[in-house]
Amino acid sequence: MKRTSIITIFSVVAVMVSLIACSDVKRKPNRIYMPDMAYSRAYETYSVTQEQVDELAKQGIHYSNMPVAGTIARGEELPYHLKNDSAGYAQSATVKNPLPALTADELNEARRLFNINCAICHGDKLDGNGPLYKGGNGPYAAAPAQLVGNPKYMNMAEGTMFHSVTYGKNMMGSYASQLSRKQRWMIIHYIKTKQAGAGGASTAAADSAAKPAGATPVMK
Repeated sequence: MKRTSIITIFSVVAVMVSLIACSDVKRKPNRIYMPDMAYSRAYETYSVTQEQVDELAKQGIHYSNMPVAGTIARGEELPYHLKNDSAGYAQSATVKNPLPALTADELNEARRLFNINCAICHGDKLDGNGPLYKGGNGPYAAAPAQLVGNPKYMNMAEGTMFHSVTYGKNMMGSYASQLSRKQRWMIIHYIKTKQAGAGGASTAAADSAAKPAGATPVMK
């Protein structure tokens, strides 16, 4: 009888230990042999502001978290260094579209990008009569720029258009966060092509004419 009780108690304890051991709740973390390989440090290269850098400099700590001037980050081809000020806007008139003439497929992509991002105001016909304006009957009271038909925009330099799309101009905001530099230049190509087709614009419209499909792609 006594032996049976001992065996029973031992069995109950063994079952309880087994159940506890099988639990997925860890009451004590395991030891990590090389924590630096298990957990990455939360380094944020550009998290320090210029004001903080200046404050550190006053304390004799010289720290720079900015990339070297003139360098280009990966994926940031087609650099554009003009600033968002009156001087930058004036100088933008001398900037040429760095992309060669678009292929037919690329021109179709540029049209798609324009219709998604620009036509809501400027209209898919580039007549300044998009859904937000509707001839003054839409929800947007200010008339958008008439890119085709208005001599001001028909003769506007490619660089000036790109500058305006990049930084915004008047009532139009910046599209730098929605469109990459290449996409913005593709849209400028598309606008100039439409302007040339409308019988105006001497500003590099010929360079924006579409090449046959299958031609050498713009960028690899």
